[in-house]
Amino acid sequence: MTSTFREDRAARLADEVGTIYKQAGLSFALCYPSPYQVGMSSLGFQTIYRGLNALPDVSAERAFLPDDARAAVAAGEALRTYESARPVGDFAVIAFSVAYELELAGLTNCLDLAGIPLFAEDRAASAERFPLIVIGGPLTFSNPVPAAPYADVILLGEAEETIVELVAAIRAEPDRRALIAGLACRPGFYVPSVHGAQPPAVAAADDALLPAYSQILTPHTELSNMFLIEPERGCHRGCTYCVMRRSTNGGMRLVEPARVKALIPEGARRVGLVGAAVTDHPGLPEILRHIVESGREVGISSLRADRLNDEIVGLLKRGGYRTLTTAADGASERMRDFIARKTKERHILRAAELCRAHGMTQFKLYMMLGLPGETMDDIDELARFGLELARVAPRVILGIAPFVAKRKTPLDGAPFEAIEVIDERLARLRAAVKGRVVLRPTSPKWAWVEYRLAQGGFAAGRAAAVAARAGGRFADWKAALANVPLPAVTAPGTVQLSTTAMASISTRAPLGRPAA
Repeated sequence: MTSTFREDRAARLADEVGTIYKQAGLSFALCYPSPYQVGMSSLGFQTIYRGLNALPDVSAERAFLPDDARAAVAAGEALRTYESARPVGDFAVIAFSVAYELELAGLTNCLDLAGIPLFAEDRAASAERFPLIVIGGPLTFSNPVPAAPYADVILLGEAEETIVELVAAIRAEPDRRALIAGLACRPGFYVPSVHGAQPPAVAAADDALLPAYSQILTPHTELSNMFLIEPERGCHRGCTYCVMRRSTNGGMRLVEPARVKALIPEGARRVGLVGAAVTDHPGLPEILRHIVESGREVGISSLRADRLNDEIVGLLKRGGYRTLTTAADGASERMRDFIARKTKERHILRAAELCRAHGMTQFKLYMMLGLPGETMDDIDELARFGLELARVAPRVILGIAPFVAKRKTPLDGAPFEAIEVIDERLARLRAAVKGRVVLRPTSPKWAWVEYRLAQGGFAAGRAAAVAARAGGRFADWKAALANVPLPAVTAPGTVQLSTTAMASISTRAPLGRPAA
């Protein structure tokens, strides 16, 4: 055990509130394939941690990808849990929570550090020697197939119920092969060795298990010491690019304001409201007033511009907001119509006006570039609108991400715009706003890697191990994916959208080609 891990672990545990220390007959190592600061911001990860430890004769401890994973792998450092510093490889079950595709590299690093063969097929002959490898998390809502080569079993969708079923199945069936075969027959369990590359459906979830909320508070995250709770789960909107659109149980599921307020601990000075559509909750003003009037700070994970009003923005300012953040997602009104995003320019302008009226210092707007059919005309409209916002809000920041088509959405199969084309559009936008709008783009290269995994299968998933072991640079990913077949792309006019949306795009330029 390196001194770095010893020191980091001691300092972080000393600052945590709510840590659970428990030893039991059935032990889970909950692994997050990103560093501690990221993992401890995951509400789902904390919810499963609390849920497992609440079960009789079950314990769960946490492990995270080391801050410097490359150095840890080079040093042969064993991956250990925080609660007991026990090697992860000694646990009965290792359960990974994977939020998005690029974390597959972290998963492979964690397995290497645990001394466990990466692929389930390589563990099969002597399966009883190794922990059961389970994968869950937000990734499973879209395309879990790239994760499949690593997993004995994958829990699809929300895991609060299926993790309890898994515990019962493990207790009932000590034989590993029989256990895995039995799980393959249960709703919500994807067993790659049985199902192959065709995952079963995500199981319906029990609304009675809502809401998820923090178990541990820690200052060592971007959301320092913030208690997180979800007043709603899912989304009733139909944005065609979004995995969470009408997801589990078909839409948005609300938690009564009284229950949200009752679960906020007395000592929590900062409260974060988490969900895909928090501002669509009809009881949001009541919840915000409760938090703010008790002298606490507040944060919200998603602000919809068309739901913001003077009361809500005023409460956010009183709760410590300095930056008002919302999303447009399409570069122009036409592109927003195409993706069925209901946000209009007038909604965003009104949000910018509210930002200024309540004395906030920044207005941040998220959006995507590279949607199917996007042209330079759309970029020019974005530049014009960005400058208009800059005349209203004190400081305008555009957070820009390349569009990545996800499985189980109407835009599934749409191609990834060429990296050089996205770079050209960013350059045009940068020149047009002349520094009066701050641009914060994410890398088109890494978005391309995400796309290849998001649309990929077993071969793309295995490429993650090759890239991670080579060093994890973009060049390593490009080389690892070079022999992986490109995803089949949807030709112009075949993406399943409304007639109105299709009409808006049919006369524009052809779709961009996938990046090579």
